[in-house]
Amino acid sequence: MTSIPKNEQNQKQVQILNELSKRKVVEHNSLITSIAKMDKTPLKMFELAVSCIDTEEPPKDHTVYLSKAELFAFFKVDDSNKHTRFKQAVENMQKQAFFKIKEKKEHGFEFENIVPIPYVKWTDYHDEVTIRFSPEIMPYLINLKQNFTQHALSDLAELNSKYSIILYRWLSMNYNQYEHYSYKGGRREEQVEAYRNPSISIRELREMTDIVNEYKLFADLEKWILKKPLEEINDHTSFTVTYDKVKKGRSIDSIVFHITKKRRADDNSYKLEDKTYKEAKAEKELSNQTLAGKALESRYTRLLLENFLLSPYEMTDTSLMAGLQKNVYPKYDELKTLRGLEGVKKHLSYVREKQEPYSKGNVAKYLKKAVDQYLPTVKLQDLDQPERASVRGKGASHE
Repeated sequence: MTSIPKNEQNQKQVQILNELSKRKVVEHNSLITSIAKMDKTPLKMFELAVSCIDTEEPPKDHTVYLSKAELFAFFKVDDSNKHTRFKQAVENMQKQAFFKIKEKKEHGFEFENIVPIPYVKWTDYHDEVTIRFSPEIMPYLINLKQNFTQHALSDLAELNSKYSIILYRWLSMNYNQYEHYSYKGGRREEQVEAYRNPSISIRELREMTDIVNEYKLFADLEKWILKKPLEEINDHTSFTVTYDKVKKGRSIDSIVFHITKKRRADDNSYKLEDKTYKEAKAEKELSNQTLAGKALESRYTRLLLENFLLSPYEMTDTSLMAGLQKNVYPKYDELKTLRGLEGVKKHLSYVREKQEPYSKGNVAKYLKKAVDQYLPTVKLQDLDQPERASVRGKGASHE
């Protein structure tokens, strides 16, 4: 059996990592604040599996498919013992890992212990890995119309501590809300700032990181739960985070974090020397930037935000915004001509209430599909009722 040259393996791994960098993880906030009773590897494996869920078309039988190549690239495993280590990680995840979820209900708190991934299947002769989520965890991963958090999978890849991952997810949850309400409004200024400078009591921090009976001295807690995790987060994610200690009497009662978002240039893991390719890529990027700029100024972008079909986080994705401007907004213009701006609003309200509110795979594709399915119905109505089209047309002219 011939072995694959090392440089070819490296190139393939770079390509896989480039694909993984485009994925997003979306979870209900109750899952973010739950107690993750697992080590870092099962937790990262769970996040990787969640990134495979296409919320436009939820997985059949709660099942997603990964490749071993994706797993090994994500965990940066390249030694000869990687298959044994993978097997051990899966077994540990299934034997030990569960989320302890606490949700506030009308008459008190509801508690759930959920094993997220009870079934994993793979072979030693095939690259595919089958992962099946438990039915109980799915409500926290799909059909999320509010109270959800979205973050980049690539931000998690370099985090090597369970506490770093837990803290990063919690910080993302708060910063997502800061970005949302900063743009959409609906909160007082001090409330919006509180999302960017979130506070957590030491008791809540201990519960969330599952160290209620560990690190009794605050100096130890600060070292392992705050300083080292934040060092990783600052080095490897899109956040820069500092914190202040708040005293109550002589003891530290809570922690206030201060989150800022880094402005990162597009970072390619490898370079191609082909000049034609570079010029074409530069032209495409310039075109995307122009289209994205127009999309940011469009009234349709605000309507999508108001209906939770687009997040402020997604607005930083130039390709996505360009796709909306190029492929979706012209369809909304067409619908506006037929039904007026109110018709567009009603359509987006319907998409939000009756269908999936976003698609991690391709938001622009999802929204285009929705309006493409709706427009023929509108046109057919106008053919059947010409007087309706006439009235709508007059109404549209005033927009």
